[in-house]
Amino acid sequence: MAEYRLQTPLSDEDVTKLKAGDIVYLSGTIYTARDAAHKRLVELIEKGEKLPFDLQGAVIYYVGPTPPKPGEVIGSAGPTTSYRMDSYAPTLIEHGLKGMIGKGKRNEAVKESCRKYKAVYFGAVGGAGALLAQRIKEAEVIAYPELGPEAIRRLVVEDFPVVVVNDTYGNDLYEEGRKQWAKA
Repeated sequence: MAEYRLQTPLSDEDVTKLKAGDIVYLSGTIYTARDAAHKRLVELIEKGEKLPFDLQGAVIYYVGPTPPKPGEVIGSAGPTTSYRMDSYAPTLIEHGLKGMIGKGKRNEAVKESCRKYKAVYFGAVGGAGALLAQRIKEAEVIAYPELGPEAIRRLVVEDFPVVVVNDTYGNDLYEEGRKQWAKA
C-alpha cells in the first residue's frame, strides 16, 4: 500500500497509479451527489443536455451533509452507502467521471466501468462526518437546491482522506481483505 496526495480534477495518469488499499489525500474541487441527483445527471446525458459541472476528471462524493453551524462551511459530511448510485455510476464514468467517494461495496457493472474507462472508487470512513467536514474549506450548492441535503454542491477540499477500494485493475479492497482474513 502506498500513500498519495492528488489534486482534482484527476487524470488517467493519477488513477492508474492507484491500487486498492492505497491511502489518498484529495485536494481541489469535488462535487456532492446522491441517488436523486444522479438520476437527473443521467437523464441530462441521455437528452444530450449540459450538466451542472464538468464530468471530465471529476470526483463525486456520495454525501448529504447536515446544515452548517454558525461560522462553519458545512455540517457533518460523512459518506452514504454507495450501492444506491450503482445503476447510474457507469454512465457517469463513461462520460469522464474519474472518482467516487462513499462507503460499502459496488456492483460488477461499476467495477467493470472503472476498469474500462479508468476510474476509481474511494472509501471514506463512515461515522466520521464531523472530522471529514474539517477537510472541506468551501461548499456551494450549484444544482437542484430543492433536493435539500441531496443538492449538488461544489466542495473545495484540502487533504481529504480516502482509501482506494476499487482500482482501474479490477482489484477490490473488500474482497482482498476477506481473503486475507480467511487465511489467518
